Amino acid sequence: MTIASLRRSPQYLPRPLTKRARYLPARRTLATVSPEHAKVTLGIRREDPSRIWERRCPVTPDEVAQLVQHLDVNVLIQDCDRRVFPIDQFIKAGAKVHPTLEPAHIVVGIKETPLNELMTSPVSAPGLRSGPSVPRTHLMFSHTTKGQPYNMELLSRFLGSQENPSLHRLIDYELLVGEDGKRTVGFGWFAGVAGVLESLSALAHAHLELGVASPFLHTPRPHTHPSIPSLRSALRNIGQNIVENGTPKALGPFVIGLTGSGKVSQGCLSILEELPIVKVTVKDLPGLVSNQDTDLHKIYLVHALPNDYLTRADGGHYSRNDYYKNPAMYRSEFDTKVAPYLTLFLNGVGWLPSFPRLMTNEQLATALTRAAEVGRARFGTIGDISCDVEGGLEFLPRASTLSDPFFKHRPASLPSHLPSVTIMSVDILPSSLPLDASQHFCGVLMPYLHALIDEYRGRPGSREHLEALNVATIARNGELQGKHRWLAAPVERRAVEIASKAGVTETPLRKKRVLMLGSGMVAGPAVQEICKRSDVDITVASNVRSETEALTRKYSNAKAAYLDVHDVVEMARLIQEADVIISLLPVPFHPPVAELCIQHRKHLVTASYISPAMRALHERAQSADVLLLNEIGLDPGIDHCSALSLLAQLKGENKRVISFTSFCGGLPAPDCADVPLGYKFSWSPRGVLNAALNGARFKLSGKEMEISGENLLQEYFPDVPISNVLKLEGLANRDSLPYAETYGLGKVESLQTVLRGTLRYPGFSDLMHAFKVIGLLDIESSIQLRDWRDFARMSLENKIGEQIGSDRRSFLSALSTLMTVELAESAQSALNWLGLTPENVPCNTLPAVPPKPQAPIELFTSVLAHKLRYNPGERDMVVLSHEVVVQPSLSSVGSEVHTSSLVAYGNSEASAMARCVGLPVAFAALEVLDGCVQMRGVHGPTDKSLYGAVLDGLKGAGLEMKESVSKGPGMERVLAEGLRARRIAF
Repeated sequence: MTIASLRRSPQYLPRPLTKRARYLPARRTLATVSPEHAKVTLGIRREDPSRIWERRCPVTPDEVAQLVQHLDVNVLIQDCDRRVFPIDQFIKAGAKVHPTLEPAHIVVGIKETPLNELMTSPVSAPGLRSGPSVPRTHLMFSHTTKGQPYNMELLSRFLGSQENPSLHRLIDYELLVGEDGKRTVGFGWFAGVAGVLESLSALAHAHLELGVASPFLHTPRPHTHPSIPSLRSALRNIGQNIVENGTPKALGPFVIGLTGSGKVSQGCLSILEELPIVKVTVKDLPGLVSNQDTDLHKIYLVHALPNDYLTRADGGHYSRNDYYKNPAMYRSEFDTKVAPYLTLFLNGVGWLPSFPRLMTNEQLATALTRAAEVGRARFGTIGDISCDVEGGLEFLPRASTLSDPFFKHRPASLPSHLPSVTIMSVDILPSSLPLDASQHFCGVLMPYLHALIDEYRGRPGSREHLEALNVATIARNGELQGKHRWLAAPVERRAVEIASKAGVTETPLRKKRVLMLGSGMVAGPAVQEICKRSDVDITVASNVRSETEALTRKYSNAKAAYLDVHDVVEMARLIQEADVIISLLPVPFHPPVAELCIQHRKHLVTASYISPAMRALHERAQSADVLLLNEIGLDPGIDHCSALSLLAQLKGENKRVISFTSFCGGLPAPDCADVPLGYKFSWSPRGVLNAALNGARFKLSGKEMEISGENLLQEYFPDVPISNVLKLEGLANRDSLPYAETYGLGKVESLQTVLRGTLRYPGFSDLMHAFKVIGLLDIESSIQLRDWRDFARMSLENKIGEQIGSDRRSFLSALSTLMTVELAESAQSALNWLGLTPENVPCNTLPAVPPKPQAPIELFTSVLAHKLRYNPGERDMVVLSHEVVVQPSLSSVGSEVHTSSLVAYGNSEASAMARCVGLPVAFAALEVLDGCVQMRGVHGPTDKSLYGAVLDGLKGAGLEMKESVSKGPGMERVLAEGLRARRIAF
């Protein structure tokens, strides 16, 4: 059967995952390559001889013929008598048998290459674009992407050193994804089909042990039939038998439970269609199983989805968005709601360690206990198609094989009166359908293979497929790529283990060194991320010993150091010993640190805006071959990275930007925001107060606008419509106009809107303005306090130049001369809550009164840091949203609104702010440390290789930007009308 005929048989093929996954034969879409092109050689590997059931092949004889005859590709193939396609078919198609495939530029296989067969030399390639020799590209399921120890030696063969460079490129099929982020090349659907058949066969055996012969005793095992249509026919006969004769009464209604919604479950559902299926819901199960009149001539199928069995620990209902943001808040009730009623359970859902298990060992005992109460043979057989050992089903002890596909298992923790369970957990299920699986796999692989061949020839290939191949590249030219650089640590660990077992002792390689200056609120996640790399040592230096020790004590590759930032000699010593410096110090300290970095030729990473003093160091840093990387926290940082990524995508689609609006804010979660200002501090309070003093410049609805620092808190945006749930206001953030150039938006004159802003809850700006009017944000004067209860009164006296009585009425009367009575009362109430008014009882939650005079803003900072800090169990929240309005084409009339948003909540380990500032800093520092950033001088994260790597790291940490598209004018009208109303009121 050819691929073309398979396409005409959609009833047993999975649907294409995305548009890019669809494959059209080469003869229809590609012209013959002219003879002047040098030939590319493709090698088709045999699979590991020790894998006796692995008969699949990544390229079919039909496609070999297309490659040879229409694309002028040399095809070599290793002989293998076990392969599903006989070698003669490949020879007839134009391939040549070769024992080692050494001349091949591209080598394709299914599973990982045996170490003794992996070629290490480059390929001779006169005439190709790369000169006399080129790297060899290997495509496979390498099973290295999670740092699997057993394959780290394989990965190490793709890495090199100056003395022994590697010219390999490793591409993993598992990482090839479409526009929707889903995998495009794989066998999941076929695993579902084969898993159902193997599970039904295991079930029939388990029923025999109970003394019952079920109709599924005749279920064909997948490898015993030549193709899926043949298997479908056999299963259809069983289904007809059930319709005519029913299932055994002794077993009660036959109920199959299925989990998952991906390709595995799609394959399960497809093959189950051959049975007389009646779909039921989880709520139907108790009545279905207990009803004596339930029709036994049917098979009942319950497809349980997460909302059926996941609940919040606080009793709340399942929400997909909330679940992925806060998986620790959820628990599975599958053991009580679903499992006890099933005859056969098919598990097709994946699992990650940070998420709740579908069933724990304890929950298995609960399920079996309840199943015994429900009826005979309930929850006795499990087909774990996902085969995640000790994963979603904690009690799964091992994978099984096609030679011995199921086994009986009793966890040690299971009470003795409960029965064991029969488990099918074959980990290579698609191998039992080698013909159908190979033909499908070849079909979805070919567009990528064509793009790779074009790349070798230096011809323009499919950009989307080349980009996907780059993302799926784990190693290239001897170096780990992008988000896979963390694999250096497990590779090194495995090498040490192997050397130790062999009795070899070697001098360990010098570790890379990071120095972190500062140990404040955002340091924790950065230290944790960097310490995941065993090839990196980090020193955390600050003048607060308790903080540095708390940050470093649990990591073997981290140490604490005491440092007074005014001790230039000690700071220089620490900088000289490091490779990359991270400064989390207050902004004024960054330029002096940068001066020392230039002097000692060390790279610097900060999360702060580029100050004039920092920018002045650009040329000196360039001359010293030093990178001073700034603006790589949250705002600035993630906002830059995500905006640049979205804008690059729109530019690639030839869409013209009309407006760019971006808002970001760190806030308390709504349930923790019932305090003055609706705000708590997850970072420096002084930074928040300073931001309230900055002026702003932007363009909105075609008008350039400027707001002085004096008026910023009065001329705010009362409604920022970025959420259907949260009511937010916004403040313009500094000078937005230069970002037209930074982001490549075009000239400011050609844009309707360029605006960056800060998000707050409603009421923040008015109340902070009242505090400013009182004088609490003053940086020029100073106050000698004796009691915190005098602070607000003394600040106001300095402001108005008159003495005020110590009673509440006098203070309120003085306030009312400077603001509305309503605002004055709100301000007095907030100050009373803070403990800063005469009527307060002395408060022991405030810091000690400073012995020396201080500026009001310094005093107010101390108070806010104590009174508006997060209490244990309270969460903060980060909200970031870009809106880009574009004209799809020059001829189009309407506009498109593209949004990119992030909403993140803090957890028990770290605040959302700490993660959203600390993690980008860590990812960027590691990129610089690994030599992947070529920029020098003073920069933000504007280089694609850098912001792409940071976004990849954030995605892996669960901080992925979510994008959407809609029609309409965007939010600028609402913002403009709100600002106009504020100016009129002001």
